[in-house]
Amino acid sequence: MKVKTAAKINLVLDVTGRLENGYHTIESVFQTVGLYDEISVDLAESISIECELPESFEKSDPIPCDERNIAYKAAKRFFEAAGIDSGCRIHIKKGIPSQAGMGGGSTDAAAVIYCLNKLTGVDMPTKKLEEIGAGIGADVPFFFTGGTAYVSGIGEKIVPVADYSGRTLVIAKGIQGVSTAEAYGAVDALNEPVHPDAAGLKAAIESGSDDAYRYFGNLFETAVQLDEVTEIKAVMLENGALSSVMTGSGSAVFGLFDDDIQAEKCRRKLSEFGFFAAVCETVSNSFI
Repeated sequence: MKVKTAAKINLVLDVTGRLENGYHTIESVFQTVGLYDEISVDLAESISIECELPESFEKSDPIPCDERNIAYKAAKRFFEAAGIDSGCRIHIKKGIPSQAGMGGGSTDAAAVIYCLNKLTGVDMPTKKLEEIGAGIGADVPFFFTGGTAYVSGIGEKIVPVADYSGRTLVIAKGIQGVSTAEAYGAVDALNEPVHPDAAGLKAAIESGSDDAYRYFGNLFETAVQLDEVTEIKAVMLENGALSSVMTGSGSAVFGLFDDDIQAEKCRRKLSEFGFFAAVCETVSNSFI
């Protein structure tokens, strides 16, 4: 079975607290976007995985293609939950940059679970698949539905929001990556930061506001402060972006455009500067 599985961006992302167990609480609006990894899954006697990376990813995005890969862990968890003594061959063709804040690993994990649920004929309900995914990573459950969602708690509370698909984006990333642990450490060190308004964005999208983008924002951007992020944002805003924001804990940046021609012009400019850059749209589903 083969599927394409979408990346996500955080239209807004705020860190609202830290729990005694060390986990942080967030408020965010997640959105799937038309940038995809391609996942192929075949049943086999044992679990194996191989990865195919574009040349542009090889220097900046090391991806473990063994039991450390989250897709491998997803297969193992699925077979355990289903009570099946089996394995599978997983092939991942990457189109989503890693260490980008775009959920590339999480969406791969969700896709593997989704495929295995079909291939084995177990046919677990989506709620059960989400539970399996939550045991692997906080972002994994979102990808079983995708679209637009208000996310809170430690990422486990997911509430669908009015459809925000069909918006034109440019997504770009340099070679710098940010580990999640480092990013949260930087947030913890902030002194009286200005928090983005996640509830305001949710309300604006629900009301169909044309300028919901004014609520886009990311607390991690203030905390991490990467030179490449600053440069990418400047190029986007100089080339017609309505808003430009880092996604997740970094380090990819998205820009919202109301003109496809201007978006393509911006993509070319970013590519000339040596950045990974792509034009895509916000989409309403994870899997195609």
